[in-house]
Amino acid sequence: MNARGVAAAAALVLLLAGCGASDGGGEKSAATSSSAAPEDGNPVLDQDFPDPDVLEVDGTYYAYATNGNSQNVQVATSTDLTSWEVLTTDALPQLPAWVIPGKTWAPEVTMFGPGRFVMYATTTNFDPTLQCIAAATADSPEGPFTMVGDGMLVCPEDEGGAIDASTFTDDDGSRYLLWKNDGNCCGLDTWLHLAPLSEDGLTLAGEATKLVKQDREWEGNLVEAPTLVKRDGTYTLLYSCNDYGGDQYKIGYATADSITGPYTKGEEPLYTTDASDGRYIGPGGQDVVVAPDGSDQLVFHSWYGGITYRAMNLVDLTWEGGRPVVGGTG
Repeated sequence: MNARGVAAAAALVLLLAGCGASDGGGEKSAATSSSAAPEDGNPVLDQDFPDPDVLEVDGTYYAYATNGNSQNVQVATSTDLTSWEVLTTDALPQLPAWVIPGKTWAPEVTMFGPGRFVMYATTTNFDPTLQCIAAATADSPEGPFTMVGDGMLVCPEDEGGAIDASTFTDDDGSRYLLWKNDGNCCGLDTWLHLAPLSEDGLTLAGEATKLVKQDREWEGNLVEAPTLVKRDGTYTLLYSCNDYGGDQYKIGYATADSITGPYTKGEEPLYTTDASDGRYIGPGGQDVVVAPDGSDQLVFHSWYGGITYRAMNLVDLTWEGGRPVVGGTG
């Protein structure tokens, strides 16, 4: 995942050349394709929009994505999860001096109260020069978000940095931050971590717990993009693994009775290129969102255009005793 920014930029050039990208004129542009949509309706957002995170606020869904379209953080809106408009405004327009611009990945936005939103974004730290996680705040889900403090929120130098933040709220209202230490940048293990958050979401309120690392052949040399949900009384940790740049990228899962584990991984990955019969190339960067009808939906990116850009998809997600089942693959 260390080349995400480069891949996004390259994909943008290709899109501008052949996919009718927005002209950047300051108005909203519809995220629709000029060709007939597949029967399953995917991609629901047909442009480069990697690592999607979706937040619902008062009946409107906000999707955030890795840098692209000349923006640090892309944002799109929808009321039904299937028709999206991509905003031409950058959700994170300014970066502080302690951030090196160019690689802003996998944003996560969480509502901490009325008019209080916190974004956790992977960015390049100035010193040490590693991908790390910064926090930013805004009074609107559209932004603009402003980074807070004078440094990264999570930046473990001896573990290769930290990327792919996500949040989880437990039944008692306790908030947690999850992330991956970016060990594959430096020949180290990649662990998915969890730590309690302060009430305002701007600091860690306790020590981090290591949940799972790469230990299955099909995971390759990394696990990343943690997404934690609780269903049927079970904590279910979804994650992406293997090489994001092709058809080996996939989604795995692990379950536990306690939020800190121990977590037991599924024997097989949850969703793969093969499991979709090649419909989705390299599915990953997932999130779970509740649709207007109350059903769970799996949001994820996959490759389109001959592996030139990663667009956003939406498929049904159901549960069997806390075990996730995608569409008809269970």
